[in-house]
Amino acid sequence: MQLVWLGAFSLLTLSVCSAQNTADLTKKALAGDGRSQVSLGELYIAEENYSEAFRFYRLASDQGLPEAQCALGNMYRYGQGVTQNFAEALRLYRLAAEKAWPEAEFNLGVMYDNGQGVPQDFAEAARWYKITADLGIADAQYNLGVLYANGKGVPQDYKEAARLYRQAAETRHIPAAEFNLAVLYDNGQGVPQDFAEAARWYRLAADKGHPEAQFNLGILYANGQGVAQDFAEAARLYKLAAEQGQVEAQYNAGVMYAEGQGVNKNYNEAMHWYRMAAEQGHRDAAFNLGGLYATGRGVSPDLEQAYKWFTVAAAAGDKDSVTALERIRPKMTTPQIEKARNLADAWKPCKSKDECDARLKQ
Repeated sequence: MQLVWLGAFSLLTLSVCSAQNTADLTKKALAGDGRSQVSLGELYIAEENYSEAFRFYRLASDQGLPEAQCALGNMYRYGQGVTQNFAEALRLYRLAAEKAWPEAEFNLGVMYDNGQGVPQDFAEAARWYKITADLGIADAQYNLGVLYANGKGVPQDYKEAARLYRQAAETRHIPAAEFNLAVLYDNGQGVPQDFAEAARWYRLAADKGHPEAQFNLGILYANGQGVAQDFAEAARLYKLAAEQGQVEAQYNAGVMYAEGQGVNKNYNEAMHWYRMAAEQGHRDAAFNLGGLYATGRGVSPDLEQAYKWFTVAAAAGDKDSVTALERIRPKMTTPQIEKARNLADAWKPCKSKDECDARLKQ
């Protein structure tokens, strides 16, 4: 049983296009005042009255107000008050971008990044992100950093990615930017490897509930890298991430409970977390779960369930599970083996935390 580390980069979504909220200006809006129409649209968006928001944004958009064109583009993008239409969203973002409306420029980057309403084009996405990143828009800084980290649309450049993540993290404290900057320090990519600095940025994101940051910070505590080794803190962080469905954290929480590291040894808890991870397709968790069923730790001995989970892990390439199957097969009857194989054949990874939770209650 071993602990594992996780690193990932992800994109932020579209930016809102709203200007400032104001008091109710219905009378002025109905009289044709474009700014009042925008303000009224914002108020209706806040109330989730999308049909009325669409009505007033469209009136202001027809007058050429870029903030209205951008906001109306968002409504088409999300299908709010109107049938979802990426092409129309793109058209409206372009109109607003022609007037240098920053949120529309950023949103054009997102559309090109995701291939929504336009063929996917990372270079064009990077171009629009750079325009708005240079204006200090944190979401654009972050997304452009992701492109540099992955070498999409721009040459791969971890140093530039780190610079952009830092800007986004310091400008708006975006948890994903804090996490990705920590990953770069953890790996020494674009910056000198510095576990203490990695821990600092992971902690900032972890304190905001970022599950991968909680998990990776737990790894640093478990290994004593950049922080004093503290298995109790590692276990606490794994559980925080595990409770949000982070599969590697669920597995590591199982390891901690099974071995009594940072927590009192508790096979029932180990069983719970191994099962959560195994049901999502985690190979090592499936092997360890099979071991608990085979030995009756945290659960009544059940060779059929042990055989099932060893078979699942073996199918995923785990050689130890192949050996485990050979060891328990002589202890089982032919009908038991057939039943266990059928259970393994019928098993599929669950697709959501809710589905996994439901399986554990069965």
